[in-house]
Amino acid sequence: MRSFKTFASAIALGAVLAAPASAKELESIGISVGLLGNPFFVATINGIEDAAKKINPDVKVTSVSADYDLNKQSGQIDSFIAAGVDIIMLNAVDAEAIAPAVKRARDAGVIVAAFDVSAPGADVTVMTDNLKAGDKACEYIAEKLGGKGNVLIVNGPQSSSIRDRAQGCRDAFARHPELVLLSDDQNGQGSREGGLAVGQALLARFDHIDGVFAINDPTGIGFALAAKQANRNEFIITGVDGAPDTEVALQDADNLFKASASQDPYTMAGQSLDLAYQVLQGNPPAEPVVLLEPALITNENIADYKGWTAPR
Repeated sequence: MRSFKTFASAIALGAVLAAPASAKELESIGISVGLLGNPFFVATINGIEDAAKKINPDVKVTSVSADYDLNKQSGQIDSFIAAGVDIIMLNAVDAEAIAPAVKRARDAGVIVAAFDVSAPGADVTVMTDNLKAGDKACEYIAEKLGGKGNVLIVNGPQSSSIRDRAQGCRDAFARHPELVLLSDDQNGQGSREGGLAVGQALLARFDHIDGVFAINDPTGIGFALAAKQANRNEFIITGVDGAPDTEVALQDADNLFKASASQDPYTMAGQSLDLAYQVLQGNPPAEPVVLLEPALITNENIADYKGWTAPR
C-alpha cells in the first residue's frame, strides 16, 4: 500500500512539474519607437494598443519616441524595467548596439518584442521582409529605366530594416549592369525634413539622375520636394511603407514619387504583441521571427490599395 501511495504521489508531483506556469495577467506595456512624428509608428502603436486591450481592457500602455537616438532608447528601456512593465514593444533604432539594453530587460524578467526591425535577444520579432521590399522598389526603377541610367539610394538610420532595404535595392540594381549607383550612403534620417536636406545636397552634386530609392516614404517625399524646389523632374522616386501621404502622391500623375513597397504597421505590431503575450503565458511560439510579404503599390494600382487608415 505504501509503495502504491509513493508511486501515486510521484505521478502527481510529475504532473505538477510538467504543467505550464499559471497564466500571468497582462497589466502594463512599454512601447519605444524610432520617431513618433512618423505616421508609420502611430499606426504601430494603435495596433499594439488594440491587440492589448483585447487581452485586458484595463492594460496600461506607455508610448515614447526615441527620436532615432540610441542612448535615449536605452534609457527608455531602463525606465520601463524600473516601472515593472510586463512587455516592452521595441522598434530598435540600432540593429546591434541595442543588445545590452534588451539583455537588461530580459534579465529582469521583462518580455521584449521587436517589431518592424530586429533587436538582438528579443523574445519575438515581427517585421516586413525588408530585403524583398528594397528589391521590389528598385526592380521597379530598373524596369522603368530599361535597365540603364544613374540611380541613387537615400539611406537612413542603421536599423536592421533600413540596412535590409538598402541591400535589397543594391541587389536589384546589381542585376542590371548598365545602372550606375551614384550614391548610397547619405542619411536622410528617415524623415521628410531629412529627405529634403539630402535631396538638396545630391541634386546640387549630380547634374542628371534617373532613379531614386528612398528607404522610407517620408524620405522620398522630402526628396521630391527638393526636386520641385530645384526645378528638376528627370527622375522617378520609389520608397517603402505605403503611407497615407504616399497614397496621395501616387494619385498625382505629375508627382515624381511612383511606387512604394507597402507595409501594414497596424497588423505587424499587433501580431508582435500577440506573440509576446504567448511568451508571457509560458508558451513561446515555435517560430519567434515572422517576416511579412511586402506588396508594391504604384500609380497604376493605387485604386485597389487598402492603406494604413483602412477600417479594421
